[in-house]
Amino acid sequence: MLLLSLGASAIWAVLQFVDVSTRPTPIGEQQVALNPSRSDRAWLDLAYQLTGIFLDLVPMALVIWLLWRTQRPHLSALGLDGTRPWRDSASGIALVLIVGVPGLALYFAGRALGLTVDVVPSPLDAYWFTIPVLLLSALRAGLTEEVIVIGYLFERLRRLGWGTWQIILSTAALRGTYHLYQGVPALIGNFAMGVLFGWLYARTGRLVPLIVAHVLIDIAVFAGYPWAYATFPGLFGAG
Repeated sequence: MLLLSLGASAIWAVLQFVDVSTRPTPIGEQQVALNPSRSDRAWLDLAYQLTGIFLDLVPMALVIWLLWRTQRPHLSALGLDGTRPWRDSASGIALVLIVGVPGLALYFAGRALGLTVDVVPSPLDAYWFTIPVLLLSALRAGLTEEVIVIGYLFERLRRLGWGTWQIILSTAALRGTYHLYQGVPALIGNFAMGVLFGWLYARTGRLVPLIVAHVLIDIAVFAGYPWAYATFPGLFGAG
């Protein structure tokens, strides 16, 4: 399962980190594109983007099929039951502040220390569909990462007899690793996020708050960051 999804992403991220860290140009002076356009033709770029989102959701669909139970709630093994959507959503919104603000500070610290690559976003007005596709991408990321890294791995590793903290730390390490292409601070920040999310899931068994928080954070990154990057270029070292 992992080699079909985020495990493969972790392998590629390690290779990308080796690439950027062994170049003559310092990491802090290198750039990586965030949600880049796939074609200079609008209809083809849209096709690329939607196809990528769909294919990324396939492993999540496989997880749902594997852990589906005949009795209700069907997805209780994933911490999904739909019994308290508003409370779970409110918890997710609160998590955004807990995770988002330190994450932003860590990115700026990494840039200031030359340890993080310059993440360059695509402009929001590239095509008429840019913002809707970015929102779909944020939804895709929140669903796939939390369903697979938290819901699926917690269920499988518990069955293998792993202890709670073994699972929390290993899933957090995976989360950090597939963000390593941005630099070591990104690994550290996402590892810390993974520890928090894993601890919360182990205590509550609720996956929806984690999905909501992740989607909202990625909406801010995918849509809010390009606006801030273009509006305040000096703040991001783009001026």
